[in-house]
Amino acid sequence: MGISRATKEAWFVRLNECLDKYSSIFIVNVDNVGSMQMHQIRQALRGKGTVLMGKNTMVRRALRMVVSERPEFERLMPHVKGNIGFVFTASDLKEVRELILANRVAAPARAGAYAPADVYVPAGNTGMEPGKTSFFQALGIPTKIARGTIEIVSDVKVVSGGSRVGTSEATLLNMLNISPFTYGMTVVQIYDSGNTFTSDVLDVEEKTLTDRFSQGIQQIAAISLALNYPTIVSVGHSLVNAYKNLLAVSLATEYEFEGSAKAKAYLADPSAFAAAAPAAAEETSAAAPAAAEAKEEEKEEESDDDMGFGLFD
Repeated sequence: MGISRATKEAWFVRLNECLDKYSSIFIVNVDNVGSMQMHQIRQALRGKGTVLMGKNTMVRRALRMVVSERPEFERLMPHVKGNIGFVFTASDLKEVRELILANRVAAPARAGAYAPADVYVPAGNTGMEPGKTSFFQALGIPTKIARGTIEIVSDVKVVSGGSRVGTSEATLLNMLNISPFTYGMTVVQIYDSGNTFTSDVLDVEEKTLTDRFSQGIQQIAAISLALNYPTIVSVGHSLVNAYKNLLAVSLATEYEFEGSAKAKAYLADPSAFAAAAPAAAEETSAAAPAAAEAKEEEKEEESDDDMGFGLFD
């Protein structure tokens, strides 16, 4: 049974409201996510984000209608494929991503399903009777009989990540009560203020960004100075260099200005400045004990005034 026209129109209205209200969108994959798990994710995101699901054909049609007026949302179109949904938010992207990824449930291996990660069978006693030894041998799992039960000698990888789970491997994992997979929402792409990027961009620390930004400014300033082409980041350096050149001209000629007078005096009599520096240091060191003594005297005067009694004694 198809979706009614009224339902589609209501969905389009809600999508437009979310696009107007929120500045960021998480495109999420919801493969193997059940209705109860989806309900829990919606509850976790309450107040921080809004989950909106819809058929891909309906999503593409709605986006085409929006793109005519707001072309920046065309960046979402290539990612509308597979079992996806939208999470709209105006909160901190890292915090919302953690809420999206936090809700995961363990699930048994199913024959024919793609394994999201490598699956290992750990070494140890299985508790199974010796008659099932041939089953382990068929899968190439080394075993031995210990106290009348089958014991796996060493850890063995039975399924590789990204490959389909075979019938025998699924049967073995279920016999051992191993639920190797966890399922939940995964972030496919993030849209923020007209740009789309992958989830791992959020893992970049702020210090890394500021360091890269500072490095870029330094490189631009160096290029500008080398080309004698002024930019906003090189003007400060150009002014300092010009002042140095002016100071050098003043020292080499009879021309003098306020800034160069002290430099000329220093060059004329360096010993005067050398003697002034230790004297200033001695005055500072002598002032410190005097200040300490003054504080001690103030404390003694206060204690004498109290005569050892409080206000209400």
